[in-house]
Amino acid sequence: MAAGPRVKELVGDARLGVYVSPYRRTLHTLALLGLSPAWTVQEPRLREQDWGNLQDVDGQRRQKVERDFFGHFFYRLASGESGADVDDRLAAFLIELRLAPPDADVLLIVTHGLAMRLLTRRALGWSVPLFESLSNPEPCEDRVLSLDGTRWELDRPFPQWKTADDGTTQA
Repeated sequence: MAAGPRVKELVGDARLGVYVSPYRRTLHTLALLGLSPAWTVQEPRLREQDWGNLQDVDGQRRQKVERDFFGHFFYRLASGESGADVDDRLAAFLIELRLAPPDADVLLIVTHGLAMRLLTRRALGWSVPLFESLSNPEPCEDRVLSLDGTRWELDRPFPQWKTADDGTTQA
C-alpha cells in the first residue's frame, strides 16, 4: 500500500496499462497499489524463475553448490529453469512491447526481483557478468524504464554487490 502513492505520482493522469505476473503475490501487490488501470493483462512470461521440485533437502544443497560453481545465470535447476531461460521468455515479451505498442500512455509491469533485473538487462543490453553482480530490488521497490525513440533508459541503478567480472557498469 505504501508503494501506491509513488506509482500514482509516476503515472499522473496518463492512461495506464498493466502487465502483471499471474502469481498470487503479484496480483495481491497490484490490488494493494490502489490503481485504476485502463486494462490489466496477466502475463505468464513475467512469472518468477521456476525452481522445480525442491522438496528434497539434500538435492537442494547439491544444486546450490553446483549453481554457485557453474554460475547462477546458466545453471538450470532440476525440473526448473535457469536464469537464461527466464531471460529468453522476457526477451520475447520485451520485443512484443516494442513491435505493437499497447493502447496506453504508461505501462506498469508488476513482476518479481529476478524478472525485473532480467527485463532491464535485455532492454539495456547489459552483459551477463554485470547482471550477476546486481542485487534484486527490495519488495515493492520500483524502477522506471523509459523508451526514448529506440533507446531504453533506467531511472536509477540497481544495488551492486560486487564489480562485474567483465568490468561493465550500469551506465
